[in-house]
Amino acid sequence: MNISRRSFLKLTAAATLSAAQPDCTLRIGKITLEVAPGKFVKTTGFNGSAPGPLLRLKEGQPVSIQVVNELDRQDIVHWHGLHIPSSVDGAMEEGSLMVDGHASRLYSFTPKPSGTRWYHTHTMAGRDLNRATYTGEFGFLYIEPKADPGAFDQEHFLAFREWDAYMTTGAEGDSSLSVAYKHCSVNSHALGFGEPIRVKPRQRVMLRMLNASATVHRRVAFSGHQFQVVAMDGNALPKPVATDVLELGPAERIDAVVQMNQPGVWILGATDDHDRRQGLGIVFEYANQTGEAQWTAPSTARWDYRIFGASGPPADSSAKPLPLVFEKKWAGNNWVDHWTVNGKSYPKTDVIPIHAGDTYRLIFDNRSNEAHPVHLHRHTLELVEVEGAPTSGIRKDVVVVGAKRKLMAEFKADNPGPTLFHCHQQMHMDYGFMTLLNYA
Repeated sequence: MNISRRSFLKLTAAATLSAAQPDCTLRIGKITLEVAPGKFVKTTGFNGSAPGPLLRLKEGQPVSIQVVNELDRQDIVHWHGLHIPSSVDGAMEEGSLMVDGHASRLYSFTPKPSGTRWYHTHTMAGRDLNRATYTGEFGFLYIEPKADPGAFDQEHFLAFREWDAYMTTGAEGDSSLSVAYKHCSVNSHALGFGEPIRVKPRQRVMLRMLNASATVHRRVAFSGHQFQVVAMDGNALPKPVATDVLELGPAERIDAVVQMNQPGVWILGATDDHDRRQGLGIVFEYANQTGEAQWTAPSTARWDYRIFGASGPPADSSAKPLPLVFEKKWAGNNWVDHWTVNGKSYPKTDVIPIHAGDTYRLIFDNRSNEAHPVHLHRHTLELVEVEGAPTSGIRKDVVVVGAKRKLMAEFKADNPGPTLFHCHQQMHMDYGFMTLLNYA
């Protein structure tokens, strides 16, 4: 296509004006965090911190976000859970452009759906544990609904996180390489470091929680209190459900309201004692209460998505089946295992054709001995069957498929363009666990 010089200058001026006036700016750069007294972590983050700034956007209101990359290498930002075009979704496999080192890129889109989303780098790491989701390049993205009753007194965004990753061999005789960590935190501080969350009796506190880990599944509890779960991955549940314990695979979010009815000083944190000692927890302090923060061991009941769903038939009985089989390829002693989807590793996986307007049933068949938090970009999944039992009303963008288990989830093909499907466990994604769905 030929463009006249005059037209080129107009386009350039318009682009410059747009780039000069973003709604907000995110800067990717090197940061140092003191996660615990005397324990410093050198990583990369957004705007000098990790998590990066909370972005509160309005559902359906167009926005422009300038991303400035101050690093010496390329990077990219993925707007996780949004239904936006492939070109700005922030995944190079879908055609989104990387942000060159010491350069910037403007992301313009209309945010939807509402709810607790997040943003994070979407690069590969391989064995370089100073890249990708091992870094501090993540932050909360909350899309305010057009109507929100806001039936709570306080609101807090809590990201569960590990730091200083290193390679190790697996436990129980597994000689494959895996990842371990030296420190844990909620947001940027380990348990007992930083200010507690201060509450008053009878307050209702909204907790918007994210597992921002690159690799670790989390089980958390709030001593002396129950969670009233109202949303998963930002999507409202059919009805609130009370539970003592939450489980979140990497990239999953849970919104829960907690009724403050047990005055004292309490810990919300990992149920695993080792991880809590490493820092994965935060203190809640009632007004006029002092003393050492208390921890009580919660229930050991098995986590089951179905307790959050409704009974009834699948969302669409005419949904077209798409089988997806997950398997592991052992790479040898002291090597990283590879992963396959339907027998092939990315980039050799087969592109899955879909058609706009149709509904598809993804049949997740996990034949490996590890759980997988699988993520479908730019669409929302609804669970319709968990280990042979039907369910409905649980809408997510990340679904944990347990070891040697099967789940089924449906989605409407209503957002044309290349669509990435992958495991959100960074090592699995890096070593083959990805494929593309593409609209015909």
